[in-house]
Amino acid sequence: MRGYENGTGYAGFVIRLLARLLDALILIFFSGLTLYVSKGGFSIDSLSGVTWKLVYTDYFTITPVVWGGYVIGKRICKIKLKRVDGKRVKLSNMILRELVGYFLLGLATFGITTLISAAMVLVLKDNRGIHDFIGGTYVTYT
Repeated sequence: MRGYENGTGYAGFVIRLLARLLDALILIFFSGLTLYVSKGGFSIDSLSGVTWKLVYTDYFTITPVVWGGYVIGKRICKIKLKRVDGKRVKLSNMILRELVGYFLLGLATFGITTLISAAMVLVLKDNRGIHDFIGGTYVTYT
């Protein structure tokens, strides 16, 4: 299977999930460390509130813009985000992708669109989910 540009392959479900899990673990570690240093303790309840969701969403929205389509997990897995025209993602792409496509749509549908997106990434030739279509993005191997 070929990507949008010169033979680069689309990143599939498993590698994208692995990258997301790596990012979650890294964010949990550093958030926990920050809470432990600043408050003298850490509770798993700290990661269940609105603040955690904002940190998580902000990370996935801003980091790819600053870091050329990468977040830490994607860099480790050697995949990256691009716009469908092959150029670097912009903040507008990431707001649409992460804030609207993942966060708000997932919240409004009680997670159903997240499951549909996962199924789309599994079955579509270009491995794009709802969030990718909304943001005008795709994930490719580097």
